[in-house]
Amino acid sequence: MDLYEFYSGRCFDAYKELGAHVVKQEKGKKKEILGTSFVTFAPNALGVNITGEFNNWSETVMERCHDGSFFKCFIPNARPGMMYKYKIYTRDGECVCHCDPYGFGMELRPGFASIVRDLDEYTFTDDEWMKNRSECKGSPLNIYEMHLGSWRCKPVVNDEGGVMTPEEIIAADKVSKTWYTYTELAPQLVDYLKEQGYNYVEFMPLSEHPSDQSWGYQNTGFFSPTSRYGTASELKEMIDILHKNDIGVIMDFVPVHFALDGYGLSCYDGTKLYEHPTDDVGYSEWGSKNFIHSKGEVQSFLQSAANYWLSEFHFDGLRMDAISRIIYWLGDESRGVNEKAVDFIKGMNQGLKDRHPTCILCAEDSTDYAGITKETKYNGLGFDYKWDMGWMNDTLNFFRTLPFCRPDQYHKLTFSMMYYYNERYLLPLSHDEVVHGKATIIQKMAGDYEEKFPNVKALYAYMYAHPGKKLNFMGNEIAQFREWDERRGQDFDILKYPNHDAFNRYIKDLNRIYREEPSLSAWDDDPNGFNWILCGKEQDVVYIFQRVVKDNKIIVVLNLSGMNYKDYHFKYGSGSVMEILINSDWNKYGGNTKDDFTRIIGCGGDFGFDLPALSAMYLRPVE
Repeated sequence: MDLYEFYSGRCFDAYKELGAHVVKQEKGKKKEILGTSFVTFAPNALGVNITGEFNNWSETVMERCHDGSFFKCFIPNARPGMMYKYKIYTRDGECVCHCDPYGFGMELRPGFASIVRDLDEYTFTDDEWMKNRSECKGSPLNIYEMHLGSWRCKPVVNDEGGVMTPEEIIAADKVSKTWYTYTELAPQLVDYLKEQGYNYVEFMPLSEHPSDQSWGYQNTGFFSPTSRYGTASELKEMIDILHKNDIGVIMDFVPVHFALDGYGLSCYDGTKLYEHPTDDVGYSEWGSKNFIHSKGEVQSFLQSAANYWLSEFHFDGLRMDAISRIIYWLGDESRGVNEKAVDFIKGMNQGLKDRHPTCILCAEDSTDYAGITKETKYNGLGFDYKWDMGWMNDTLNFFRTLPFCRPDQYHKLTFSMMYYYNERYLLPLSHDEVVHGKATIIQKMAGDYEEKFPNVKALYAYMYAHPGKKLNFMGNEIAQFREWDERRGQDFDILKYPNHDAFNRYIKDLNRIYREEPSLSAWDDDPNGFNWILCGKEQDVVYIFQRVVKDNKIIVVLNLSGMNYKDYHFKYGSGSVMEILINSDWNKYGGNTKDDFTRIIGCGGDFGFDLPALSAMYLRPVE
């Protein structure tokens, strides 16, 4: 590791020097493990000792090395799978046990020992995928966002042998017994994602975290795959299996803040090494500690972690959380731009792109700061996509509105195209929209139980036809009414009810059409890929627009009023026949229109047809 690069914030591979590294030597055709080398960065510590299974939890003194700010030791009998901690002796006379900031594994909470992992233990076989993958800028990107531990859960039995309910499991604090492992999840995920029609999966953070309720957004192990679901090698195997089935994998990455726990990064060497020195900007709104992005060693830590997940685990991209808190001090525009943090994110993104040109970098950002997805050479932040939070809020607010009030809300659904080409967007209906009393997507829809289904079908038709890549959180695809709870699996049993089964069938077909029709994704960023045909019928609450790429064209018709319109007309070209690719009101999707109604006959470009209330159609001009 180049110390100048480390201190100047230009290092992307600090993890290759720091942490616990298994040392091997060639012995015939095999490699023999000689022991493990440990290195930690603690410039202000009086001394550092290591304790672990390999020395019966006694203390082995670590020696200062490099410029004196690092401590190292080599332990011959330290083997993969063994636990260890660093005992930091501070200049204040205290001794605090810490996990390894660069550790490649950790034990399950409430324990916090780091675990020696052999990063070379698993060999990937996904060369073809890695060679051919792309950022999907001219192709469909359909992401299924999920929390790995609460997608599906194992049944748990009580002392009498009976299967416990989710409520009983939570009350008995047996949640960890419900988790599937990475190995167990891999084949289930492949089958489900293929069946549903998603070509990417996005995992909420898989780096180690002490509190299940943080969902992984408050980390203690930035280089440690969470042991909730298995080992680093098992995570690699899961990603490898997904790749071999043409499914890309994105992970949430948290470059803004870290968990308060005293065994983690907090006051690591007895001083505020990773965090801000003053509390006024040192604490986040989530009760965690904010990174000080102006320090080179912190920059090197974070960008080495980002590079680590992309390099060692073959993740295809990172979704970076809370970027507004990078741009503005504490995410508050009135406090001004945090210039050092902005420079850091530019440098990290450019460095990641230099090393992984086809990785996908997404910003979760709610600000109107310009240039989020502009290349850094043009003074942008260098992300590939920005979550369109404005589109999400406007769309959900519109569909919350009762149909007879929608004429006044009509342009909530047209406004996004006024700013759309300012950035490269991804349209999210994410985990944040289905928790904490916000209600799930289906719950948000106006009307009673029966009325919510045509509304939510129309919403998804609008979403999948709108320019921008797509992200849908688990449970949304089955119209789940219960808010997401990280302790419970999804309510897949609701598919036994006709409305939910029909809705899921609709989502599958919508996903398939999105992936098959080039016009719905190829020219997302080109103004020629979208144009309004009708967007001024406020009283009708009808919208008609076109998606196009070259000769591939799709006409989208939305009636978001509560009225059924007979013989509704619009003009398009000079043709006489349009094929209906999908109609949200077809019988098979729980609607009232016969499934064999698949063509619209017009005359000289004038098309008239019945338009059911709260319905959506995709049409293809044929003649």
